[in-house]
Amino acid sequence: MTASESIRVINAVFRIEQARLIAGLMRLVRDVGIAEELAQDALVIALEKWPENGIPNNPGAWLMATAKRRAIDRLRKHKLVKRKHEELARDIEAEEMITPDFAAALDDDIGDDRLRLMFIACHPLLSMEARTALTLRLLGGLTTDEIARAFLVPEPTIAQRIVRAKRTLEKAQVPFETPEGAELGQRLASVLGVLYLIFNEGYSATAGDDLIRPALCDEALRLGRILAELAPNEPEVHGLVALMEIQASRARARTDAGGDPVLLFDQDRSLWDQMLIRRGLSALARAEALGGEPGPYQYQAAIAACHARARTPEETDWPQIVRLYEALSRVMPNPVVELNLAVAIGMAAGPQAGLARVDALQAEESLKHYHLLPSVRGDLLAKLGRFGEAAEEFNRAASLTRNVRERAFLQRRAMQCAQME
Repeated sequence: MTASESIRVINAVFRIEQARLIAGLMRLVRDVGIAEELAQDALVIALEKWPENGIPNNPGAWLMATAKRRAIDRLRKHKLVKRKHEELARDIEAEEMITPDFAAALDDDIGDDRLRLMFIACHPLLSMEARTALTLRLLGGLTTDEIARAFLVPEPTIAQRIVRAKRTLEKAQVPFETPEGAELGQRLASVLGVLYLIFNEGYSATAGDDLIRPALCDEALRLGRILAELAPNEPEVHGLVALMEIQASRARARTDAGGDPVLLFDQDRSLWDQMLIRRGLSALARAEALGGEPGPYQYQAAIAACHARARTPEETDWPQIVRLYEALSRVMPNPVVELNLAVAIGMAAGPQAGLARVDALQAEESLKHYHLLPSVRGDLLAKLGRFGEAAEEFNRAASLTRNVRERAFLQRRAMQCAQME
């Protein structure tokens, strides 16, 4: 393996293990900023040693052991409580390589550490924007650039939010624990929002060579299922789990053999994971049984269920999807929902009706750099036979996306439209 290949592998491993590292270290040092610094220190050491010595059999455990050694050094330097020093020291093996038993011990029970870390990152002391950005950074392992694209705001804004959030938590000395009772309910909305953003980044990566990052989807789903057990009487928790289960069911059909995107209408539905669909429909039924006015996740899950129940694309109940999007736009008004509503109207009432709704969004500032706006417009124009305009829109969409697969797909669509002009 070349040095550059080793660096790519190390960075990939760190991205997967980062949340576990920070959460485990947070339990020990009780400071989110220090925990992240220790995790970064372990990454630097891995970049120095792994290209020469080879990647360990259990890289995640190696990183944790290395980070804990750094924690001991920090504790010694700052002369913290002797009991904590000795407690940490007992966890570290004298050898460079750790034993299998120690590796197993590093695995927390159903992710409790990461869940506690999520509730800390979503503490009411922080603004909603700061909570989401910090949690995505610490638990989702997303870069500030990826978070900024998810929020449709400038990258420096996200970076400032994260730094300020860490300082606020450090100053307040927020306890490392899962909230209970009324406090649990207060934090659920922001936690659910963060989970869905993490899931979406895995479902459709904003940048890189792969359209899908399954590890992020799996992490969001895993934490969502845990939350559903912690808050069994919260309809929106089950709504979000239902939405993620049904969306995740399409993973195998969303790309072709070469890893390129396959549109929903063109997907081989025999590849959809029926077990995940059943789990999603069950979670949706559980949310509906709790009663009350549906929230955003329950409405989105109901939309996903319409697709999941259709055996063929032609059987999709588009009028019902339009009604659900209209209801969603009332409880969660934003331009992205309106864009999705335009797509549904285009399918239910024809491309001209859909295009009229899309054109009404052209002046929306938050969608100025959102590649799906010209992509949707290009699709509607192509259906109307306006291929030259469609090609321009697809090229514009390609210039806005940072995902390699998506860019190539949009460029091919632009070329196809240009040839039909």
